[in-house]
Amino acid sequence: MKALTAAEMREVDRLTTERYGIPSLQLMEAAGKNVANAALREFSPGLPQRVTVLCGKGNNGGDGLVAARHLRAAGVGLRVCLFGDPREMRGDAATSLARYLEGGNTILAIEDEAVWESVWPSVAESELIVDALLGTGLRGAATGLIAQAIEDINRLSAYATAARPALILAVDTPSGLPSDGQHAEGPVLRAHRTVTFTAPKVSQLLSRDADAVGALEVCAIGSPFALIEEIGQGKLRWAGPDEFAQLPLVRSVKSHKGTFGHVLLIAGSLGKSGAAILSGRGALRTGAGLVTIATPDIVLPHIATGQPEYMSESLESTDEGTIAFSSLEGNSFEEILNGKTVLGIGPGLGTHPETQKFIRTIVRETLLPTILDADGLNAFAGSGDLFRDRQSSFLALTPHPGEMGRLLGIATQTIQADRLLMALDAARRWNAHFVLKGFHSIVASPDGQVFVSTTGNAGLTGILAALIAQFGADDGARVLSFGVYLHGLAAELASRGTDLSGLLAGEVADAVPHARLKLLEELRSSV
Repeated sequence: MKALTAAEMREVDRLTTERYGIPSLQLMEAAGKNVANAALREFSPGLPQRVTVLCGKGNNGGDGLVAARHLRAAGVGLRVCLFGDPREMRGDAATSLARYLEGGNTILAIEDEAVWESVWPSVAESELIVDALLGTGLRGAATGLIAQAIEDINRLSAYATAARPALILAVDTPSGLPSDGQHAEGPVLRAHRTVTFTAPKVSQLLSRDADAVGALEVCAIGSPFALIEEIGQGKLRWAGPDEFAQLPLVRSVKSHKGTFGHVLLIAGSLGKSGAAILSGRGALRTGAGLVTIATPDIVLPHIATGQPEYMSESLESTDEGTIAFSSLEGNSFEEILNGKTVLGIGPGLGTHPETQKFIRTIVRETLLPTILDADGLNAFAGSGDLFRDRQSSFLALTPHPGEMGRLLGIATQTIQADRLLMALDAARRWNAHFVLKGFHSIVASPDGQVFVSTTGNAGLTGILAALIAQFGADDGARVLSFGVYLHGLAAELASRGTDLSGLLAGEVADAVPHARLKLLEELRSSV
């Protein structure tokens, strides 16, 4: 789905009403109901009884009032604080206020600092705070009472622990966050979750304050998907479920293991055999038909018994237990490559000079679609231009910011200052796909296509290789984005009922099939 600017979002809303006859008030009703549903899911099967809904006077406040009405109807105990004079509300927001008050509900008008300070102690004791103060139409900085409220809530947000369990849920966008990627001029509310409408906004994906969004949920409220594609002029896309609906996710009953490709992983070394085992498990769990791990002979017995479902091949070792360059002598390595669909290379290989030479040779000479990660990337540190002199038509590099900096020979801070530009420039320069990992991983293709995933993390080699093996590289950017999405969703599923600090990479790999099933269920329910 395309990410939209504030102006594009206004145009989508306008045309939804003008062209498709959906009243703007109906859009507001759908938005508020989605917020209420998101809040109720967070506390299911119980109900929160100490909820504060903070509303501004504009349409974002109107969305919050609709959410408050639905939460109240569900039996939630809540208070609505309206920043400003209720008599100054106009249009749909005024109508939503009237509907809320019709049920005998009341609001507390926050018109000066004294009122806010008097109510703040009880707000701070809330189980849930709904931020509907400022929306995507914000111009300039948050100021005055709203700025003070944002700063107070941010102090609370930092202490969202067992001792102070308030959940902060932003309506459409965190208050104070500009929509179009520019730096915020004032305070930005730090939400734990954001429910945005119709399409993600540029700043929610890529900006200095994008982490203020927390977990992002995009809800359809009535605007046709085709309208988003028509109005959005940028190439930035959110890697959400809709992007993967066109992939052949459901397998034919006539299929067999040979249908889904044969992944070759070159991975592991003495002391780092676990990286090879986990990469192989990830490839298997992501659905590759066959998986083979080629690894130094000294660690082959351990890796071969790490997972009975994959195969293994032995390569000559250096005196440090890494792959020796002599492994390329004769025809033995060509025989290993024979019949393989995709090559993944890098996890746990080490940085021995012979091994690095081996990696550079393989990457430049193989015809197979190639996924390069970890020590595979380190073999090209400061020499990224070598990627242009290769035989394969598809190369995907999966660096974290530090590895990206080493490839380009620049500081990590420079990479982080403009992640999008760095990924796009390198993709064009080296005719390669990039998965720049980190918070909101970026997938950039040589033709300028860009996906941003709000899930995902490191440990992707086996997963990405398995997906390229199954779906091919013709739509490589989308397939890579699918891998990042699946990996992130698997981590979310694997961490349920436990603490993230103890989550293991193997548990994430084992959750990939559950993530794929959840995606299928979501796509079916949206039809």
